[in-house]
Amino acid sequence: MPNRQELIDQIKQKRSFLCVGLDTDIQKVPQFLLDTEDPVFEFNRRIIDATRDLCVSYKPNSAFYESMGVKGLQSLVKTWEYLPEDSLNIIDAKRGDIGNTSDMYAKAFFDTAASGMGFDAITVAPYMGYDSVTSYLKYPDKWVVLLGLTSNESSRDFQLLPCGDGLLFEEVIKKANTWAGNDRLMYVVGATRGEAFLTIRKHAPDHFLLVPGVGAQGGSLAEVCRYGMNKDCGLIVNASRSVIYASNGHDFADAARAEALKIQHEMEEELEKAGVI
Repeated sequence: MPNRQELIDQIKQKRSFLCVGLDTDIQKVPQFLLDTEDPVFEFNRRIIDATRDLCVSYKPNSAFYESMGVKGLQSLVKTWEYLPEDSLNIIDAKRGDIGNTSDMYAKAFFDTAASGMGFDAITVAPYMGYDSVTSYLKYPDKWVVLLGLTSNESSRDFQLLPCGDGLLFEEVIKKANTWAGNDRLMYVVGATRGEAFLTIRKHAPDHFLLVPGVGAQGGSLAEVCRYGMNKDCGLIVNASRSVIYASNGHDFADAARAEALKIQHEMEEELEKAGVI
């Protein structure tokens, strides 16, 4: 599992800050894979093999696996086992409970001896405060990726409400910064937020930001970098559907690589422009 400096080194070495989201839907995998023993894992395996040199992170979304019950969880365990050790492997679970329940969620995704999985990081919703985060911080060297400013339409229902000297999402970030440092804590910021990255950076100048929404959701990589990149890059930009579903034929892995390579080239240009590499 890469620590903060190792993650920065990976970004410089691969000239990329791409995260490939493994939101694998059994209804969307190529038809010919349905004849394999585990179509979801086989799909993931080929995507990982095709992209491992182009990205620094993978992010399975737990809902796609949990929805298939025991079979899905078995696919998730096998996927975790196959993920490259030098990549930052994030489970996108968006947990947000407290107490014993939160302890069990942490155990499920961080304790390999208990569950067969030991992801490096987990996404967490902060609505219940520090109690919803502390269970994950008990695990040394694991990351919490806290929802900061999301790009869904109804995010304004709460996140953009006036609070203190700014908006509610700003108070969340300022408070969360007291719970852990930038070596344990990241924030999710939607790619469509544009200049709002400047506000995020005002409160979290050195934290890594996990940025979904580039690609199929229409976010601009150039805009994300213009407003959100710092001296260490400080960004992990996720692309899911645009990469993994670039084709639904026998060439799906090659098509995924081509799409990932295109994004990596754009990222290389942005890293050079910012003087990170």
